Amino acid sequence: MMQLFMLALLLASMLQSAPLHATDHWPEIKWEALVPKGWDPARDLRNLNLGTLQDSDPRAIEALEKLKTLWDNAPAEPAHHGKKIRLAGYVLPLERDKTGKVTEFLLVPYFGACIHTPPPPANQIIHAKSAKPLAGVKMMEAIWVYGTLTVQRGETTWGVAGYRLAVDKIAPYEPPAVKK
Repeated sequence: MMQLFMLALLLASMLQSAPLHATDHWPEIKWEALVPKGWDPARDLRNLNLGTLQDSDPRAIEALEKLKTLWDNAPAEPAHHGKKIRLAGYVLPLERDKTGKVTEFLLVPYFGACIHTPPPPANQIIHAKSAKPLAGVKMMEAIWVYGTLTVQRGETTWGVAGYRLAVDKIAPYEPPAVKK
C-alpha cells in the first residue's frame, strides 16, 4: 500500500512539472507591437512640408535633428518586458568570439536599417545577446530569433536600442506559406 502511495505521489509530481520541451513556447510578435499605442513621432513635424525643402535648408536640418532625437528616445512597450517571444528581423552583428561566432547583434525590422541613416526608432531596435555563440550569422541576414525580451535602453555604434533580448535560439527566416 505504501509503495502504491509513493508511486502515485511520484506520478503526480511528474505530471505537475511539465517536461522542458512542452514549455519551450515563444509566441510570435510583430514589430508594430513594440511601439506603444499613441506614440507619434511625426506629430510635431506635420506643419512642415518636407517635400518643398532642400537638404541644406536650415528647417530641414532642424527637422531631421528633432526627428533623430525623438527616435532615439522612442518609448518601449512595457507589456513585453520579461516575455518570451519569437520575432523575424535582420541581423547586424556587434560582437564575435575568437572563432568568429556571433555573441551579440542588433535585430531590426527591415533590410538596411542602421547601416543607412537615420537608424530606426529605439523601439524598433533590439540588442540581442546569446550565451551560446552563434555560427554562420551574416550581416543583414533574415532570421527568426527566440528569447526573452526586456525593456532596456542601450546605445550602440549603429543606433539606440530600446529592448534587450536574451537569445535562446535562432533559425533561418522562412516566410509564411501562402494560403490558396
